Amino acid sequence: MNLRLLPKLAIGINLVLLIFMALFAYINLQSLKKLLLEEAVTYADKLGDTVIRATQHQMLFDDRGRTQEIIEEIGRQTGIVNIRLMDKTGTIICSTQRREIGTLLDKKDEACNMCHATGHPAIHASSMNRSRQFTRHDGTQLLGLAKAIYNDEKCSTASCHFHPQGTKVLGVLDVTIPLDHMNAQLATYRGTTIATVFLLMGLISLFLTIFIQRLVNQPVQQLLLHTEKLARGEMDESVTLASGDELGDLAKSFNRMTVKLKQARDELEDWAKNLETKVEERTKKITAMQAQLVRSDRLASIGELVAGIAHELNNPLTGILVFSSMVNDNPKLDPELKDDLKTIVQETERCGKIVKGLLDFSRESLPQKRPSSINDIMDLALSLVEHQILFQNITIIKDYAWNLPHIMLDPNQFEQVFINMLLNAGQSMGEGGSLHVRTGITEDGLGEFMAISDTGCGIPAENLEKIFDPFFSTKENRGTGLGLSVSYGIIRNHRGEICVQSEIGSGTTFTIRVPIKEDDTVDVAWGGDKSGKNGLLV
Repeated sequence: MNLRLLPKLAIGINLVLLIFMALFAYINLQSLKKLLLEEAVTYADKLGDTVIRATQHQMLFDDRGRTQEIIEEIGRQTGIVNIRLMDKTGTIICSTQRREIGTLLDKKDEACNMCHATGHPAIHASSMNRSRQFTRHDGTQLLGLAKAIYNDEKCSTASCHFHPQGTKVLGVLDVTIPLDHMNAQLATYRGTTIATVFLLMGLISLFLTIFIQRLVNQPVQQLLLHTEKLARGEMDESVTLASGDELGDLAKSFNRMTVKLKQARDELEDWAKNLETKVEERTKKITAMQAQLVRSDRLASIGELVAGIAHELNNPLTGILVFSSMVNDNPKLDPELKDDLKTIVQETERCGKIVKGLLDFSRESLPQKRPSSINDIMDLALSLVEHQILFQNITIIKDYAWNLPHIMLDPNQFEQVFINMLLNAGQSMGEGGSLHVRTGITEDGLGEFMAISDTGCGIPAENLEKIFDPFFSTKENRGTGLGLSVSYGIIRNHRGEICVQSEIGSGTTFTIRVPIKEDDTVDVAWGGDKSGKNGLLV
């Protein structure tokens, strides 16, 4: 049977209360018993003193008859069971029970065991150590106390009999009293304590049940009822708990969750109603993005074509301009040809300006720096190239450090650098492979690095020192040789460094480092030497 929350809490609390209150009652009863027992021992001890003082005169004159009478008279008082007087040998001299007069007690007897338990008689012992508890044959509990009679000056100089001065103990007085009064008090107190415990448990349980019902059970029931309504889809109601505790906070969380669930359901219903429209809109957006990528690819191709044409035209135009100027300045030239040569020089200079404009178009400009994230710029560059046909069989692996601070750089120029390197990496993996992009903090903590690694064909060692030269290219009929040169210029304008490591048949890694602060100088020694076998620093 599954118990509800309220019965479980009530049973658990009652069990804890019962255990602790029973322990408290037990400790109180034991303390009271010890206190009453100490009072009984004190009473017996004082009774023994009274008997010794009352019989002292008779014992000085060895008047045993009168001593016996005094002991019997005192023994008739209520609360005294037996009084007996023994000498140091253990022989009973006087007793309220005449039949034991003259008998010899063994040292192992209970009356003697208190002082002779260790084998040597204890001259001085506390009242509690000289007391003993035992039960008579009729079931009555008794307390016995042995009290030593010491040899003082009166006893050793008495004329009636002589005790050696060196004797310390002359005899023992043993007093026995009943413990029925103490047991009655304990029984009364025990009954009162048990009744009090059960009364307190009942009252505490009643009030705890009321408090738990009001403060816990009712709020939980409201929350449970609210969850059942949510399960049925009823999200128009909220939990009303005017409480500032954890249950009140839980109710507020339930209400916030209900509002969000309702919003999510409304959005889903709206999506279901307008799914076709949204799919059409999304398709248009995707088509526009694809068109934008196509245009970006075309612009990249046009940029390479423009740079190539400008480079190819610049050299012959320079020759034409030089020789035309030389011929025009020659005095042997026919004056009728002067105007024609002047026209040739002017048109050549105009073509040179056109070529210069084309070259300026393909070269980097001054950076427009602003706080930027290299992760965001890399993501943007990847989004522009990863959908191209070139990257269809290439797996792109991102390994970013997400705690990088923003640094001052031109995001457009770095996007151009990243796109250039990504395209180079993709072109080196003609049959597919993996492209690993990493970012992080440099070992010295002064800069940020970004590394682009491919599994392509690699770069020959003899070409490593030339790859950043303008118009140097290993791509037959595909490159202008300006991409890495422009990238190098952009990185240099940002006070950064670029390093390349490559191995034929294994791939190439380009690593760029840019200082976090603009006043940081870049003087980190990259691994490898300038030979290009292990790395190249430019």
